[in-house]
Amino acid sequence: MAHDSHKKAAEHHEHAAKAHHEAAEHHAKGDHEAAHEHAAKAHEHSTHAHHHSTEAQQQSVTHT
Repeated sequence: MAHDSHKKAAEHHEHAAKAHHEAAEHHAKGDHEAAHEHAAKAHEHSTHAHHHSTEAQQQSVTHT
């Protein structure tokens, strides 16, 4: 069960990283609206990653 939460957290971290890179690329091109949208997506994925990381940690503690 904790494995699933770790996997979900990792997936969200990967999506967040990709969105951060896309935001940086758009920002460098001067497309600040698109950069903001990608930054918002990155924040959303980071929030989900944090949730799943916390869940995984709690599951690990209760199963040891």
